[in-house]
Amino acid sequence: MSGQTLAPWLTVVGLGDDGAEGLPPLARRALDEAGRVFGGARHRDLLAPAGIAVTPWPSPFRAGLEALLAARGTPTVVVASGDPMWFGIGATLARHIAADEMLVLPAPSSLSLAAARLGWPLQEVEILSLHGRPLDAMRACLFPGARLLCLTSDGAAISDIADLLADEGYGASRLTVLEHLGGPRERRVSGTAEGWCETVNDLNVLAIEAVPVRDTPLRARVPGLPDDAFRHDGKITKREVRAVTLARLAPVPGALLWDIGAGSGAVSIEWLRAARGTRAIALEPNDARRTTARANAAALGTPHLDLRDATAPDALDGLEDPDAVFLGGGLTAPGIVDAVMAALRPGGRLVANAVTLESEAVLLAAHARHGGELCRLSIARASPVGGLTGWRPLMPVTQWSLVKP
Repeated sequence: MSGQTLAPWLTVVGLGDDGAEGLPPLARRALDEAGRVFGGARHRDLLAPAGIAVTPWPSPFRAGLEALLAARGTPTVVVASGDPMWFGIGATLARHIAADEMLVLPAPSSLSLAAARLGWPLQEVEILSLHGRPLDAMRACLFPGARLLCLTSDGAAISDIADLLADEGYGASRLTVLEHLGGPRERRVSGTAEGWCETVNDLNVLAIEAVPVRDTPLRARVPGLPDDAFRHDGKITKREVRAVTLARLAPVPGALLWDIGAGSGAVSIEWLRAARGTRAIALEPNDARRTTARANAAALGTPHLDLRDATAPDALDGLEDPDAVFLGGGLTAPGIVDAVMAALRPGGRLVANAVTLESEAVLLAAHARHGGELCRLSIARASPVGGLTGWRPLMPVTQWSLVKP
């Protein structure tokens, strides 16, 4: 409706586990005056005692959205659990409906209630939504003393999470499951990861206090994980070079990386670990290396790595334009530099590493055409020489980097 602003016709009401009794007057009035109320089966059951009829949200989501938009201009309510803008349907609807057409009336989220029950400052807690998402994402958040609040898919997921924690060396971690927060059936169940054998309700928040049971390697989110944190066949951007490479790629929240010639996936994985909401498309035509990279991504908490069997530059057509590009392989492919320069967003970062004379020649020519910075990275590591210790140099790396104007 171009050029025209509608008054709020849609109210998104946050509902607690105490049902209609916990609703503030404004939310209750919106429900009473609505021509139609949409919600889930749980919301229908919670509001039925108050005589409020709830139309079940259709599946798939698009069907429900179409039904909702068909009611535009008439008072309509969507009921959500807790705070609709915190991992909730309110955030999804806001992508389709203008903010001035929608009034959001949040209730305390289950995460806020969990923090209140535990006495945890919410701003100091890592929040994870594992609902319908790979549990491996948790691996990137673990360190001694970490506090996590997790939204889970169901009660059975707690046992799987306990197994994952034990696998990571955090079997001594304390788990607290808080069920039906804010309602008459609220309950708390606690135990350790390695000893977990409890049966809990599907509607829960899981709190984790991470405690290692052995000398577990510390995996910081600052780039530069040890080389042995990754499975690889020797074709890996070494730790020191990787740290410099990531510093120039400059991962920021929400940014997209193209990792061309991904190999073990080390650069993509560290990019995804470094900032919240980052994304990475990794191209690797070698089947064995792709399998290895996929295993590394799961083991290091980045199962969302978008790994593709593809070769640049042909495979670049149709990809979303990147915020950063890493050329770790394929530099001698004709047209590769021009292709990535054309796709890179203004202000985007390009980093290319070369270890062969042929690849270095490509970088020198690219630097002459496009500018940027050239540097030579020479690393030597101490290692035994007989009964003594000496320096063993790694292959020097020529690095070209630039920020696109």
